[in-house]
Amino acid sequence: MMMAATLLGSCDLVTPDEIINPNVDESTFLNSDNPMETWVNGTEKEFALNISDFVELMEILSDNYFNNYTRSSKVFDIPQLLYTDADVTNLQRHVGALREMADYGLTRVASADKNTTDADRFHLLYIKAYSFLLAGDFFRALPTTNGGDAVEWNEQLKKAMEVLDDAIKLAQTDEERAFIHTLHARAAYRIGDREQATSHARQALSCSNNFYKQVLFDSKNNVLNRAQEAIWSDWFQPLPRLDFLDPKYFQMSSTDQCPITIAKAEENYLILAEAALAANNLTEAKGHLSTLLKLVKSRPIQTDINDQLEGRYNGGLKSFPNDPSYRVQASPSDSLRSNLIIDRRPPFLISIPYISGTSVTQEMIDGLDSHDSALELTYLMRQEIFFAEGRRPADLGIRLPLCEVEAAKANNGEKYTEAWIPSFVPLNYGLDDFKVDDETKTVTITYNMNHIIMQNAKSPDVAPFE
Repeated sequence: MMMAATLLGSCDLVTPDEIINPNVDESTFLNSDNPMETWVNGTEKEFALNISDFVELMEILSDNYFNNYTRSSKVFDIPQLLYTDADVTNLQRHVGALREMADYGLTRVASADKNTTDADRFHLLYIKAYSFLLAGDFFRALPTTNGGDAVEWNEQLKKAMEVLDDAIKLAQTDEERAFIHTLHARAAYRIGDREQATSHARQALSCSNNFYKQVLFDSKNNVLNRAQEAIWSDWFQPLPRLDFLDPKYFQMSSTDQCPITIAKAEENYLILAEAALAANNLTEAKGHLSTLLKLVKSRPIQTDINDQLEGRYNGGLKSFPNDPSYRVQASPSDSLRSNLIIDRRPPFLISIPYISGTSVTQEMIDGLDSHDSALELTYLMRQEIFFAEGRRPADLGIRLPLCEVEAAKANNGEKYTEAWIPSFVPLNYGLDDFKVDDETKTVTITYNMNHIIMQNAKSPDVAPFE
């Protein structure tokens, strides 16, 4: 059943007349002209669609966005993460489908198609590795084979690194090498392997100190960025102190489909800064953060975005501030900051950074005088730089359970049917909670999660190098 589904998805992307032949069996496909080209295209299509699903759901499973509408999950915001939840099941199916599609291409299709190239294998290998990254970042445990037992998240990341070791041998450009080294650094970072993480971060930056890698979408072929619909419309509302970064996915025309960034040079500087802090080298950490800030400031900005229909309410569940005169504090004990909320009311057009953006200034970096203040600011930069890319739950230490279907199949499945939500993560919508004072024109976020991460840095759930 999976094979039939993936074959269908693969052919769908490249059929010029949009007609799908239901009678194409595996043998016919493998003996067709250039089956590997078709398979890679189809696998990349599924990769893009699945990444957009992860971004949509991981963004509301965090303090980045609140789902202010009736579509998408209404429980991830709580967060309530049940092993019977259809969204939990679908996300796990995405991971398994990507792994199996990549494996099938690397084995059966490659054997059948003498025209298979190293570039084809490279694409399939990084998609396979990324499936393990998704499993390791967001789940307690998942099978690594169809019908196999559940393998814990840290082992998933080790498997990702093994596949990346194969992929780097086939990389043909410095940009590709930087991409693979960055994914390797990410996996090593999450399991707390400071030596490997910093080594690969430096290798990535030596290949390219400003690269970024994106998955692309295409409205003509119905390859749609599903996260864009939620973010560009009024479903999802950002935490007010992140307002200046929204919408990262926008439409300048009715057919626009924005890409999603899945890796970029910024991550390597963040890893190096956090590693320096773990080694009690504040000066080195501040140097990495300063270099990072220069990179972020060099990233492109889309101007003249008409976001005037975004009223920050529009009949939703709660009203969000929509006036740039409001100042925002990250918690009741934090200082008020200006320029975090932008004016999108008529007749104003807005400008949004769409690779990376941050509210951090050089003065803030220069003023860091302790390990703790630097670690908190590093996590603020992580949050802002990876905003709307589906990365935040991993930094918060939240992990999804093994879904009901997989739990029933695996001998050890019952061990992982409850989500892992660290005790310091607020429940009952606390991640998205804030209060607005219209008289003083201030917004107070209830929980500054970057400060809470710093306070709990010795926990095994967050701050891997600590």
